[in-house]
Amino acid sequence: MPIRAIISDFGGVLVRTVDGSGRALWEERLCLPRGSLAGLVFESEVSMRAMRGQATEQEVWADVARRFHLSPDELLAFRHDFWRGDRLDEQLLDFFAGLRPRYRTAILSNAWDGARRVFERLGLHRAFDLIIISAEEGVAKPDAPIYRLAAERLGVRPEEAILIDDLPANVAGARAAGMHAVHFQDPDQAVGELQECLAICQGSDPVV
Repeated sequence: MPIRAIISDFGGVLVRTVDGSGRALWEERLCLPRGSLAGLVFESEVSMRAMRGQATEQEVWADVARRFHLSPDELLAFRHDFWRGDRLDEQLLDFFAGLRPRYRTAILSNAWDGARRVFERLGLHRAFDLIIISAEEGVAKPDAPIYRLAAERLGVRPEEAILIDDLPANVAGARAAGMHAVHFQDPDQAVGELQECLAICQGSDPVV
């Protein structure tokens, strides 16, 4: 069946942490294992609820302050350092923009309630027809309903869509829901696998 839609994750794909020094600073200061801070923030119980719209971003950071015994000023510095190594991949964004109008495009992101403001500030609308944020929908990857919702809003069947995501569980969830999926490891690899998938799907053309 021809592919009609391409769906991308946000964090870990379009935006990636290219400088971990800010997080490493706090790992050292808080006596945490190296490389553990992102998981302690994103995989906390409050964060997981926030990704499903059951808690707010403010509650996530309040939980961080409580767990790490941070003053208000320390929390502000923590948040700055936590995000300062993240960069938007402009070349990859341009690639997705170039897929239109041949393909419908969307972002499907497990994110907190403030994410849409960030996405708008980054200008992601120039490359994507649709942005779906888990906190706004009350469901998150890898649960099957969010993949079906994405396909429905794009006006395609699940098997007519390809998801690109950096987390194996989300890739597996997409495939279980009937979508094609590419496990993102780096831009060249992901674009190459996407082109290959498009080329072998009957009636679709590879991206040039």
